[in-house]
Amino acid sequence: MIRQCDEHDFAEVWAIINDGAQAYRGVIPADRWAEPYMSREKLRHEWDGGVVFWGFEENGALLGVMGLQHVDDVTLIRHAYVRNVNQKRGVGGYLLSHLRQIATGPVLIGTWTAAVWAIRFYERHGFQQVGASDKDRLLRRYWAVPARQIETSVVLADETWRRKQQSA
Repeated sequence: MIRQCDEHDFAEVWAIINDGAQAYRGVIPADRWAEPYMSREKLRHEWDGGVVFWGFEENGALLGVMGLQHVDDVTLIRHAYVRNVNQKRGVGGYLLSHLRQIATGPVLIGTWTAAVWAIRFYERHGFQQVGASDKDRLLRRYWAVPARQIETSVVLADETWRRKQQSA
């Protein structure tokens, strides 16, 4: 079952993010890694800043989470993580499909350039990487991330965003 997470889920969302993010250890630039990967304070900032988390629940336990954030004229998919023991079971795909159904407007996703597995996952679900100049512009406009993260990230866009760009 996919459901919106609420305040009671905060600790479990935090745990899932940090468990799933272990895949980044030794892969993303060392200066971008932290332990825990996302602090409780950072998660609180994201939560209070409009990221709405959705969870995939099975037998009363959250297995994965994915955030949705409306920013201006786009919807961002944020903080998509599945517990390590539950990966490769379709949890991320179910969450992404659900969030795309409820998204309004074009959908954008940012991830680390070095997270090749994540990029491939999004590409399998119809997203395509944008060019370098679009990537920098989009990350500056829609995300609040440091310059170093802009340097080491990619942005993927859905068909709606690509069509909108072609018609502009």
